[in-house]
Amino acid sequence: MPQVPMMRTELSPELAELRGPIRRFVTDQLEPLAARIDAEGEIPDAAWDLMRGQGWLGMLLAEADGGGGADLPTYCLVMEEVARSHRCFTLLLDATSGLTPIAIARHGTAAQKDRWLKGLATGRLRAAFGLTEPGAGSDAAAITTRATKVEGGWKIEGRKQWISGGHAADVVMVMAVTDPAQRARGGIGAFLVPRGTPGFDVTRIDTTIGSEAIKLGELTFTDCVVPDEALLGDPGQGFAIAMGSLSNGRLGVSAACIGAADRLLEMSIEHAKQRSTFGQRLADRQAIQWMLADSHAEIEVSRAFLYETLRKAAAGEDLGNFAAICKLACSEMVGRVADRAVQIHGGAGLMRGVPVERFYRDVRHYRVGEGASEVLRMVIARELVK
Repeated sequence: MPQVPMMRTELSPELAELRGPIRRFVTDQLEPLAARIDAEGEIPDAAWDLMRGQGWLGMLLAEADGGGGADLPTYCLVMEEVARSHRCFTLLLDATSGLTPIAIARHGTAAQKDRWLKGLATGRLRAAFGLTEPGAGSDAAAITTRATKVEGGWKIEGRKQWISGGHAADVVMVMAVTDPAQRARGGIGAFLVPRGTPGFDVTRIDTTIGSEAIKLGELTFTDCVVPDEALLGDPGQGFAIAMGSLSNGRLGVSAACIGAADRLLEMSIEHAKQRSTFGQRLADRQAIQWMLADSHAEIEVSRAFLYETLRKAAAGEDLGNFAAICKLACSEMVGRVADRAVQIHGGAGLMRGVPVERFYRDVRHYRVGEGASEVLRMVIARELVK
């Protein structure tokens, strides 16, 4: 009989050696901050300092730009491990290696890179990505914020909502229509708008179903004039700039989903071993065993698929829809694992202050952000039937 190849459960031998030290650091140094984050509703400076000290901020940016020069598999390994503690830690990774910093690194002028990248890479400056509007989220091409050419620059008019970290960002990459006739086909521009620019105001701060520390800003632009130097790339290149970083973002989210699911399963096993009802441990009851087995199987399958996709990315292969498939599968998976974890914990799983309850709320975001599940299904199906 032909031999079935072994499933590779690590990205590489080198990264396998890093996992243990990373997990110990997360457990010993970051985990104690998790309860503080929930109690205070803010991400403390200590979290930024600790992750900066590990070289995890700006990991995907080049060393010449102040970053860590890491590859995508290494970044995703760190993302997976920090997600085992608190979702806020994953946001620090994304804020310094996500859409706006990567877009500036790929498309910025020397002056734009010099002004922003080193500060963003270390977390001393904060960036946000301004795309979503009241009438445009998944349908990014439907944005109505306008950028009109004026002498020496551009006048931006419009409103953005639910912008992660937008309330505290030092710079926002604002997507605005430069040519209404073209829109996503070459009529959307990307503009770097610094905080304090006249006409740029934070008009509302929202929180979500998840951690109170995760805040979203409503940003309003009224007669907001920025110089020509604020334009990133060409006037119609904005949509392509945004879409060009989606694969990295979706694979990072997939890694975070796997890390969170792994921790949820770990907590569920611990609880099932300790909790007894009617004279029998939960761990000895078939109903609970099947839930644990289903979660374990789904996590392992998701991890194997993500790691193989990351190997393709590292080899420079065309990923096609693999990143979309990966994000869809992993985000749906962690939702099911979280639901089982709450059920296994029973009443305790519903109580504020119990980590399982927080994870349950926080992971719900993953089926919406970085491409809602329904949109990803559209993307995948479109490729199948074309």
